Amino acid sequence: MTEDGTPAPDPVRDRWRAAMRLALDQAGLAVAGGDVPVGAVVLSADGSVIGRGHNEREATGDPSAHAEILALRRAAAVLGEWRLPGCTLVVTLEPCTMCAGAVQQSRVDRLVYGARDEKAGAAGSLWDLVRDRRLNHRPEVIDGVLADECARMLTDFFRSR
Repeated sequence: MTEDGTPAPDPVRDRWRAAMRLALDQAGLAVAGGDVPVGAVVLSADGSVIGRGHNEREATGDPSAHAEILALRRAAAVLGEWRLPGCTLVVTLEPCTMCAGAVQQSRVDRLVYGARDEKAGAAGSLWDLVRDRRLNHRPEVIDGVLADECARMLTDFFRSR
């Protein structure tokens, strides 16, 4: 905190705020479809958005239709390649084990997430699959970007149920 009580600048996390706002927009689309509000975007090495996704499990009846999976699939389609080196996945909620596996398999350079998931998180909370030293690829992980805003969206959704 600064002397006037405002949060101190955080250059590591502040850099990803704009992309997280795009992911939050995607999360809003999930709510409109009756799904848990999780959104994701994939950024190319130059920072352009090459994949977007939001939870679509309810809309599609597909248990694998998580925001991260859909965004990674769409980015791979844009690049014409399953490997996504140089890319960053930005997601509003810490990935589950399935999504953490997809992060690891896709070879993204970086995972940025907002809210921690103490019940199912696999990027540092409950497990840390993406940085497991036994695996051949370990992306950089940046957590807590707009965490309060991301968590509030989830809390509001579940309270309304």
